[in-house]
Amino acid sequence: MPQVLSPREVFLALVNGVAEGNWKNLPDLYAEQTHVVHPFDPLRAAALRTREELREHFKPTEDGPRLHRRAANITIHETTDPEVIVAEFEYQGTVEETGEAFALPGIFVLRVRDGEIISSRDYFDHVTAARVRGQLDTLVAAVQQGGAGTA
Repeated sequence: MPQVLSPREVFLALVNGVAEGNWKNLPDLYAEQTHVVHPFDPLRAAALRTREELREHFKPTEDGPRLHRRAANITIHETTDPEVIVAEFEYQGTVEETGEAFALPGIFVLRVRDGEIISSRDYFDHVTAARVRGQLDTLVAAVQQGGAGTA
């Protein structure tokens, strides 16, 4: 029987998996039924509620520049609830095509049960994320139109 990961270990697998581009395995960190929201998303995207929706969310695209990144400045706060952690971190990296350096701060509030994420509130700097991916104009236009979608 495989070892069940702690909330801390699941978080580290998640952020390091993103940094390494391990898109195929990331959905397996989540429960079949989950609830993932991005409260600061300027486009107010709907919650991701299933592992299949997360598979689609993490599916790599060829759009935009290639980013080289690593998870850094990680601080994990354990709470009185053993399933819940609050993790502060940032992705530090460079845009391959331009050499531009970036730092993308984030905070995740994760609930992990039996080694799987059952809920997550992911707070990110969406403006910086859009800028380093070359999608700032698209994001601004979508916000101005008041529409939901992806940027």
